[in-house]
Order: sequence, then C-alpha cells, then structure tokens
Amino acid sequence: MLSDGRVAPRLPAQDLERARAFYAEKLGLEPTEERPGGLRYQLGNGEFVLFESAGAPSGEHTQMAVEVEDLESTVAELRSRGVVFEEYDFPGLTTTDGIADIEGNYPSKGSGERGAWFRDSEGNMIGLGQPVP
Repeated sequence: MLSDGRVAPRLPAQDLERARAFYAEKLGLEPTEERPGGLRYQLGNGEFVLFESAGAPSGEHTQMAVEVEDLESTVAELRSRGVVFEEYDFPGLTTTDGIADIEGNYPSKGSGERGAWFRDSEGNMIGLGQPVP
C-alpha cells in the first residue's frame, strides 16, 4: 500500500504569511493551492505543504531536501536573494562557502553528493543536494 504512495512533507509555520513571503521572495516559489491554515507547493513531480502551527521545528536536522542539477548555481542564486546557508566543521561534514562534499551515496544515485543547508523563516532546516556521478 505505502509503496504506491507519494511523499509529501509537511512543514510547520508559526506565521503562515511570513513563511509565504520567505518562500516567494527568497526561494521564488508560489503556492499552487491554498486553504485556511495551509499552503501547498509543487516542485517537479513532488509537493510539500506549509501549515499553520503553534509548534516550532527544532531546526536541528534536515526536514525537507530538494535535489538540484547545479548546486553551486542554486546556492549563488538563493544567496543573492538573501538566503543564509549553514556552515559546518566537524568530523565527516565540513562546508566550504556553505557547500559540503559528502562521500558515498546510494548506488543508483552515484558515488557521492554535494549538499547545502539553510533555515526558512520558521526555523525549518531545508537541504539542497546534488548527486555526484
């Protein structure tokens, strides 16, 4: 049953209008549909939802990831819009100018991955990834 389903992350927003503005101005995304307390976004063949919530995310782990074709260009474009990327320096994960080279990947995805992370206006940790052949 579940193997035929689609994954559709839900991200909490304490201020839905602030989140809408961040996703529009910083990420260039507009909701494809809305309802009271929720905004649905379409990315490629996937989707995610921002929902109004009194709770706040921990922001300590990746809550949603987006695979992109050119990580450096994507990071540069988002930075030009004011997105701030996380910097990490600990065993197994070091970023240089916000981008990490990660050894290993799932065999169908390639030999490695490049990644970058930022927090949205609500504290949700969003990851960007680019498989390395």
